[in-house]
Amino acid sequence: MAPTPRKTPLHDRHVELGARMVDFAGWEMPVYYVGINEEHRAVRARAGLFDVSHMGQFEITGTGAEGLLRKALASDIDRLDEGQAQYSFLLNAKGGIIDDLIVYKLPNKVWLLVVNAGNIAIDLAHLKSFKHRAATITDVSDETAMIALQGPVAMELLADIWPKKTAAPETGKPFTIVERVVAGVPSRVAYTGYTGEPGVEIMCAADRAGDLWDGILARREHGVVPSGLGARDTLRLEVGYPLHGHDINPKTTPIEASLGRFVHLGREFMGSDVLDKQAAKGVKRRLVGLKIVDRAIPREGYPILSGGEKIGTITSGTLSPSIDRGIGLGYVPEMFAKPGMVLQVDIRGRLRDAEVVKLPFYKKEA
Repeated sequence: MAPTPRKTPLHDRHVELGARMVDFAGWEMPVYYVGINEEHRAVRARAGLFDVSHMGQFEITGTGAEGLLRKALASDIDRLDEGQAQYSFLLNAKGGIIDDLIVYKLPNKVWLLVVNAGNIAIDLAHLKSFKHRAATITDVSDETAMIALQGPVAMELLADIWPKKTAAPETGKPFTIVERVVAGVPSRVAYTGYTGEPGVEIMCAADRAGDLWDGILARREHGVVPSGLGARDTLRLEVGYPLHGHDINPKTTPIEASLGRFVHLGREFMGSDVLDKQAAKGVKRRLVGLKIVDRAIPREGYPILSGGEKIGTITSGTLSPSIDRGIGLGYVPEMFAKPGMVLQVDIRGRLRDAEVVKLPFYKKEA
């Protein structure tokens, strides 16, 4: 019998708003409130509010914290100043992606990792396997809520519930984090997101999540709408962000996933020897973006072909609400990964032409 899905501190709010709830990574989460396309377009035009409290949070402290992270992460944490963050990876010995995450350097020599919900236990065990006695890893996931406010008017809305005697929210730079009281709730405000829009991810005590959620939604004059995981998925796919367990996994490396720019080579960390060789000699396959030429939608698992021969598989796919075209990600041999090449995707028994395109699929006009 499958375990009962867990509930975030905002579960009752979602039910009251009439959300369609689904099991996602062991959590009962809202997939949409009104509709995926409506919520997607609201985020691109105005702002959406997402409950992402299912995400995991680890705090790492102690004199050995930096040493642990230098060995465990594919990015170089020594490049970070206090209040800055990096997108990074936990890798296995073969360079495969155990998880992708964001690492933050907080005040008082505290490091914060925000990890994927389905990988909390796996990531925690992996970090502890490094056995740094002078590093303490504390899982604060259950006591932390996380809410993402994303969209062009996110900063304007945030300014209404922001401390007046501090720097305005729009002065924050991407991949930084500050501590602020937001809507009366002490919070960590990270200038990060998963939508390709301006915005923040706000972390607070789990028992104050409702106050923060209500305080943001009270500013409906800005056009903010509650948004579910369905829109979050179409938004991230339009800008080419990978989803762990689908586009990346422990059998794919950052180099194969076209994410090598987030890896800092020339230093030793778990899996670095494999990535060094791939960077020098190339890879046999690569994750690419595919845009369907006519009206059809690629879905995960659909075959990718060239000359009638299967060469890969779609890992994520959808109909893009912003460009009104079927889009997808998938791994193909390196020789087929050049933008402009036309491949085919088998969509319900019919071969549809698909152009390899440079990511992102969607880019907002200046």
